[in-house]
Amino acid sequence: MSVHDALVEGGHRVIPVGIARDGAWHLSDPTFRPFRADGRAVELSVPAGVLRVVDHEAEFDVVFPVLHGPQGEDGIVQGLLETCGVPYVGCGVLGSALSMDKDLAKRVVEAAGIETTPWQRVFRHDWDMGQRSVMDGAAHTLGYPMFVKPSAQGSSIGVQRVEDETRLKDAINSAFRYDSKVIIERAVDGREIEVGVLDGPRASVPGEVIVENGFYTYDAKYADDSSRFEAPAQLSEAAARRVRILAEQVFAELGLSGLARVDFFYDRVSRRFLFNEANALPGFTSISGFPKMWIASGMTYAELCSHLIDAAFTRHEERSRLAIR
Repeated sequence: MSVHDALVEGGHRVIPVGIARDGAWHLSDPTFRPFRADGRAVELSVPAGVLRVVDHEAEFDVVFPVLHGPQGEDGIVQGLLETCGVPYVGCGVLGSALSMDKDLAKRVVEAAGIETTPWQRVFRHDWDMGQRSVMDGAAHTLGYPMFVKPSAQGSSIGVQRVEDETRLKDAINSAFRYDSKVIIERAVDGREIEVGVLDGPRASVPGEVIVENGFYTYDAKYADDSSRFEAPAQLSEAAARRVRILAEQVFAELGLSGLARVDFFYDRVSRRFLFNEANALPGFTSISGFPKMWIASGMTYAELCSHLIDAAFTRHEERSRLAIR
């Protein structure tokens, strides 16, 4: 809704399309708040890239995805739009897929010399063949407490904090409900620091997630008031400069484009930043962390949305000039 309203305010004509849980596309009525994906049927023809609302063709110039999780920010929708030759806001196929997979993102970032939270990955086959071996290995390598996460999920879905062995098995089984690969991370006593990055790469001022109790769960993000986001984060000038440089490096190493939010832990003991994850399509309401960091950096919400539209056209033109053989 926030993106829709900002684009309309900026003079754009917006066609809001919602995707229902069954995968069907529908025209959303912008008078309903929040939007609902239950209007007239919408189809995007492949490879022509023609948008049809029932039997009528709807002309459009660019797509602004406001999607999260699998089949939204993992490169699948981006690949569809690439196939259709349609300009779109945000990261391309590779950057989207890579940042969505926490294990692979950590491997790329660590190989570039950027510190990350210690972790180990577990494939479904390995877990089925030797649960005791996996749990003993995690306890020896990482120690308790630890976090168990689906490798490719968003919004903290399937994430659990494990204090001892009695909960580890159940947490891993639960995570495997959402992905065929799970990561187990050492818990870090640190502040959750985030940075918004645009093409350039160019980093915003850092922000901080402040959670009253526990960790940043799905409910803490969307369903209750147990957390808040502050931008700019209360960091020294040197620390703020350091984390912005790291965020720009991560953006470049993961092949991201358009926009991303890069998340770190600021270790309270060592005073070092540890890479946590990158989000290729971060939350984008007017009160979400990514826009708030850019607003604190001097942009308005409407300016940010318009900037991303312009960047989408620029990247589309650059891709169209590439040789295909």
